[in-house]
Amino acid sequence: MTAWNFECPHCDRAVTITKERYSSQDHTLYFENADGRRTIRTSFVVCPNPDCRKLTLTAQLYASRWDGQHLGETMVTSLGFWSLVPAFAAKNYDPGIVPQVIIDDYIEACQIKDLSPKASATLSRRCLQGMLRDSWKVKPGRLVDEILEIKGKVDAASWQAIDSVRQIGNIGAHMEKDIDVIVEVDPGEAELLVKLVESLLDEWYVQTHHRNARMAAVVAAAKSKKT
Repeated sequence: MTAWNFECPHCDRAVTITKERYSSQDHTLYFENADGRRTIRTSFVVCPNPDCRKLTLTAQLYASRWDGQHLGETMVTSLGFWSLVPAFAAKNYDPGIVPQVIIDDYIEACQIKDLSPKASATLSRRCLQGMLRDSWKVKPGRLVDEILEIKGKVDAASWQAIDSVRQIGNIGAHMEKDIDVIVEVDPGEAELLVKLVESLLDEWYVQTHHRNARMAAVVAAAKSKKT
């Protein structure tokens, strides 16, 4: 097994997983049924971060076929993926840095992303609007107008990401609607919105907080030196 990169959903650390930290097993449904031959693969990963060392458990269901003694069971099509431990993937944000109401909406958006993409997307849109109003003090209105209001105020990479998501399919079509209206989106669109929210939370809140703390430490050190 080749070592691979992994972001632990418990500690949010980027780590490298080796064979000593990974265990996987397949269980195949052999007998005849209405759905066809199926194999479920369960996988354990143990975080190597000494401050974490928590396990992650996932399951993936495949349509499969038997290819003989040498090739064995071959996975043909992935039919579903589930995160079992933790039940959903969400980053940990400090309520001392990010407003609790935004954290609550973000966590729920992650929690129901696979069960109800349209409800998840609604919560993500509400997160985005909350961040625009809290961080950038935009004039309250339609979400699409609030997004356009920060054009030129945020860095080019952030604006490009926001604008790209704004133009995609049902997301783009519903940026002009009330954010509390539940709209139809597909799972891929819901995932994009969650990733956008995470990126902006990291940039607008977490990184800004740490930068301000570092600058304050420099100012305090200079003042002490002068004294």
